[in-house]
Amino acid sequence: MKIVVVGAGIVGASTAYHLARSGMEVVIIDQLHEGQATAAGAGIVCPWITRVEDDDWFTLAKGGACYYPSLIAQLGEDGENNLGYGLVGALAVSNDEEELNTIEQKVRKRQAEIPNVGEVSRLSPEEARKLFPPLRDDLAAVHVTGAARVDGKLLRDAMLNGAKKHGAVQVTGLASLTVVEGKVTGIQVNGNYISADSVVITAGAWASEILEPFGVRIPVEPQKGQIAHLKLTDQDTSKWPVILPQGSHYMVCFDDSRVVVGATRETGSGFDYRVTAAGIKEVIEEALFVAPGLADSTLHEVRIGFRPAGPDILPLLGTVPTLEGVVIATGLGASGLTMGPYVGTLAAKLALQEELNLDLTPYNPFRIDLKV
Repeated sequence: MKIVVVGAGIVGASTAYHLARSGMEVVIIDQLHEGQATAAGAGIVCPWITRVEDDDWFTLAKGGACYYPSLIAQLGEDGENNLGYGLVGALAVSNDEEELNTIEQKVRKRQAEIPNVGEVSRLSPEEARKLFPPLRDDLAAVHVTGAARVDGKLLRDAMLNGAKKHGAVQVTGLASLTVVEGKVTGIQVNGNYISADSVVITAGAWASEILEPFGVRIPVEPQKGQIAHLKLTDQDTSKWPVILPQGSHYMVCFDDSRVVVGATRETGSGFDYRVTAAGIKEVIEEALFVAPGLADSTLHEVRIGFRPAGPDILPLLGTVPTLEGVVIATGLGASGLTMGPYVGTLAAKLALQEELNLDLTPYNPFRIDLKV
């Protein structure tokens, strides 16, 4: 069976990797758009501490977090170990005791049901600063050991490399579908035709462009995120936990004395690939408010990514009723690096027409139309 995957972000790379690993003939097409969300993202794999109350979202987020150990092991078998992945834990920080009580209660309830949550403990401000020294001195924390961080670009590249080791081929170019009597037969790219039994569209915020010529519209738009990378001279940040204040911003540390702080959520941005004064002001001010000890760090880099934002918090995952052989997997928004690799496995199964142990109705790409 020959399958074309259009889009080589985190979902597409996972889809291609799992299809190739299962013995399928796989072709990966990517246009290398500037602002791909995966390349910009600093992945927080910690759905255990979340204010999202949607059960369908949590099902995929939990599946994504619990899938990571298997994925890391599979990639290791294929000789891919440079992932920027670390089980470093996370701190939900606040100076409001009742707020922390609520967080701890929710996390402990999840801990009782999900072993991957790890150990849960309450930390004083002094104990929290021992784990993350730049923190403000009045912030206590709920500490969860089963949280991880991952470098989106490294993980994506590892899965693409793994796919190629299993025979996948990658082509750079703009893909367009070839459809005969309502069934996809392949794609055109760089003036060449590539036949396919199935096409999986994982092109993130650009996914709509591929389907629009056939009168199919999926409700996904770019949401711009600006994210700052700070360097702390002579600091070993490799074991520092993820910091989750009670808002949409965060801090994630990596092995090279780097602290990533972000990110803006600029809905309606279009594909405006610019670093803006307001965007950087927002992320730096939020970071220094929570961790004033970062004030003397070096602004090393600013990255921009366009998250594929759907009509609500749930991904768009399913088939296209009017185009036989087409699978859609996009719309993960800010949850891409948490659930993306797992969603890729589901997209691969859809392409193979295999049975899923999951009701995909809540993630139907056309669910908004169905409600009208």
